[in-house]
Amino acid sequence: MSFNLRNALRLISILAFTGCLSISARPSSAAVDPVNKNLLGTAMQGYDPVAYFKEGKPVKGKSEFRYEWMRAKWYFANAANRDEFAKEPTKFAPQFGGYCAWAVSRGYTANIDPEAWKIVEGKLYLNYNKDVQKMWEQDVPGNIKKGEGNWPRLIKK
Repeated sequence: MSFNLRNALRLISILAFTGCLSISARPSSAAVDPVNKNLLGTAMQGYDPVAYFKEGKPVKGKSEFRYEWMRAKWYFANAANRDEFAKEPTKFAPQFGGYCAWAVSRGYTANIDPEAWKIVEGKLYLNYNKDVQKMWEQDVPGNIKKGEGNWPRLIKK
């Protein structure tokens, strides 16, 4: 196969599709913060973690309903959701610090798409995108178990 622009773009597309190409992807040797946040310190790209449980969908939070937890800024759609989170943050915060659950199951971290989510046994899991989520859903219990094994090695102590 000769190297040309078309083949290079095809390879980039494949890597992006599988979640292997991400600016935020980090190898397992690079410890990450316990919470996935942007440069401004915002967790979950500003989405309300409580809304996934109460409304069954992603809802963008508002700056007036901000709460700081684990050195991250969490945003909520309303004061009730913020207050409920403040009482019991671990009940609502996404697993694996809000990093892609499939990536963590494979031993690295990647950013997320707030639209690629699933609640499993009362816990919120996020994925890089909906295509990666489909791969993660092929073995949810196995991927959660692998992620739980990898997660302690991925985070900063």
